[in-house]
Amino acid sequence: MTVEDPRAGRIPPALIGILVATVPVVAVCAFLAGRHDRALPAEAASPEAQHARLEPVAYVATPQTPVAGGAAHFKRGHAVYDETCSACHESGVAGAPKLGDKAAWGPRIAQGFPTLVHHAVFGFQGKDGIMPPKGGGGWDDVEVARAVAWMTSRAGGSFAEPDSVPK
Repeated sequence: MTVEDPRAGRIPPALIGILVATVPVVAVCAFLAGRHDRALPAEAASPEAQHARLEPVAYVATPQTPVAGGAAHFKRGHAVYDETCSACHESGVAGAPKLGDKAAWGPRIAQGFPTLVHHAVFGFQGKDGIMPPKGGGGWDDVEVARAVAWMTSRAGGSFAEPDSVPK
């Protein structure tokens, strides 16, 4: 007479535990694997949409930073230049045109103030160098425009410091 083992043909509990823990993880990974390579819709890839996604969710008003509610609260172009822009535009880092260099600024000034401000606010990469958005600072667009006006005036430009961002 043969006696059969009652455990024969059963799946060991440890293996069931491993499967229960592994299968959901694999399913989630498989689901997420295809989500990153989808193309953005055209409206989400526009510079304005990118700018909106990169905007801070809040601003903290301190005595040193501007408060929303009027151009009078924003810093002047020279102050913005001194605090951020001078880091590159004094020495020409990353192809930045040096302050007062009419030969380097001339073709840029010829593009017009709105174009220069757009490049300064959203960033720009040209054949001669790169301009990070807002110079890497946390400035309001009006403050960036004022800094552009101030810098270009040192190289022959005649743009007045604005109270709003040019269109």
